[in-house]
Amino acid sequence: MTGMTSTARPFLNRRLAEFGTTIFAEMSALAAATGAINLGQGFPDTDGPEEVREAAVRALRDGRGNQYPPGPGVPELRTAITDHQRRRYGLSFDPDTEVLVTAGATEAIAATLLALLEPGDEVVALEPYYDSYAACIAMAGATRVPVTLRPDPGQARFRLDLDELRDAVTGRTRLLLINTPHNPTGTVLTREELTAIAELAVERDLLVVTDEVYEHLVFDEAEHVPLATLPGMRERTVTIGSAGKTFSFTGWKVGWVTAAPGLVTAVRSAKQFLTYVSSGPFQYAVAEALALPDSYFADFRADMLAKRDLLAAGLADAGFEVFRPAGTYFITTDIRSLGESDGFAFCRALPERAGVVAIPNAVFYDHKDAGAPYVRFAFCKRTEVLTDAVERLRKAFAH
Repeated sequence: MTGMTSTARPFLNRRLAEFGTTIFAEMSALAAATGAINLGQGFPDTDGPEEVREAAVRALRDGRGNQYPPGPGVPELRTAITDHQRRRYGLSFDPDTEVLVTAGATEAIAATLLALLEPGDEVVALEPYYDSYAACIAMAGATRVPVTLRPDPGQARFRLDLDELRDAVTGRTRLLLINTPHNPTGTVLTREELTAIAELAVERDLLVVTDEVYEHLVFDEAEHVPLATLPGMRERTVTIGSAGKTFSFTGWKVGWVTAAPGLVTAVRSAKQFLTYVSSGPFQYAVAEALALPDSYFADFRADMLAKRDLLAAGLADAGFEVFRPAGTYFITTDIRSLGESDGFAFCRALPERAGVVAIPNAVFYDHKDAGAPYVRFAFCKRTEVLTDAVERLRKAFAH
């Protein structure tokens, strides 16, 4: 037939065949179809600071960034990133050679893994993990080796088994992929855990890619410790940051990489063939956002803490077992306390059952059975939305 292509070979290559449509698209479509409250996908339902939005408008009007920005990112943003790292963590980076602006953290992850991995390399990653990790490792032709974070009895948190991490490293391991604060469990790795990771990386001469996009969302007694601050890590760590999570402008897609010059050059070599450049006017706005006073970051954290506590209490009242997060804006729950065990079935039924959308954690696992009973809720929503969601869940499940 005219215009038809005949082939016995699938169009999608084998490396990506396992991924398909993301669970976020499926659950967001369910939310739209049922009118359910979407606590699945992690995006705020309000914009960030007005002065930051106005900075973007000003850049547009002034003609800054409307054409291709510089490949590494506009100088104002690269300088703001280095100022932020120095002010908060005592880390010193050269804005010209050790910073790369990306199209969000997602591109930073992709460009980094594509640049640093050879086919056959192994990547040790903490499971459960953000779904793009697995896809990017596959695109690079490498092999992912999951190390599972497991519930810590009596502590309402997930914990890393350092012996299991050490045992996962083989002669084929190229890098460790670390995420703290951790999505989806809300775990914030302790200084002791991070020190052990750093010692392992130095001992086995491994690179480390650390996703720290939730760096400003740590609660209670938790402390965010950038891996690059630890002995032996400055020259072997690629740190990934993002404006979306901190300033609630996720649609702007402004992320960055900070690392030693050789690592940044490698990542830029891959990045230039992905988006080349992006987010021109928004880069100027994010530069101003990073210079906001400490009070902004404290108020942002306090607001999210109050929302965490509101949703956590509501979920517990509805009968969920709640793992209270020390960071991020996600809460993981165990549905076995409700007599359920299949997170996929539970989440697909939840919009009709309770008028709320959540995400089954099993999508973030290679070991699907390990993640089967866990479900993630996002609390980066307006207080009245969370209050409504809590009431719906209580009505559906509380007895």
